[in-house]
Amino acid sequence: MNIILIGAQGSGKGTQAQLLKDKYKWNHISTGDLYRQGVQNKDLEILKMQKNIDKGGFMPDAYVMKLVKKNLSEKGNIFDGFPRTLPQAEMLDEITQVDAVIELKMPDELAVERLSARRQCKDCRAIFGAENPPRKTGICNRCGGELFQRADDKPEAIKKRLELYHDETEPLLEYYKPRKIVHSVDASKSIEAVFKDVCKIIDEIAAG
Repeated sequence: MNIILIGAQGSGKGTQAQLLKDKYKWNHISTGDLYRQGVQNKDLEILKMQKNIDKGGFMPDAYVMKLVKKNLSEKGNIFDGFPRTLPQAEMLDEITQVDAVIELKMPDELAVERLSARRQCKDCRAIFGAENPPRKTGICNRCGGELFQRADDKPEAIKKRLELYHDETEPLLEYYKPRKIVHSVDASKSIEAVFKDVCKIIDEIAAG
């Protein structure tokens, strides 16, 4: 099964994707994480894009598709932060079938609040925030790695990314609606409550 999680920055896509990966044993494709891994590995193509992306910009569609194709799994995929634009959605349709699009819906004000408090592990990429703080400040619960604030979680970058989400990504819901595969979940609830709602949708689809 291929699931797309759509939602503004801070809506919990990464957290929910990781929970879904653990429960269903599907592949988690996060273009943001793939970008950060590229920076860590000093990938020359990624490093050329870094300045623009850290200010709230995005990777070019062609490069994003290159990363997605490389990481696609036949066992099932959870797409987190992808597709971001209509051209990306059309390119994804050419290589695989999308079974469900789940919108994690929440107000921009709450997204900004969450993002400002968000920290990510440098090693295992686990995400922590106000609702799931680390047991030790600055230390990952999962692997003991160091936590950091991503450059795109700083105020100016947050504002730009939210604007881009509403302009470019939110319209994808209309692209998928004719297929009757779009579902909406209230992402302002607790992580556990949102996960329960998302799993209910997936289990109903799997049951036919």
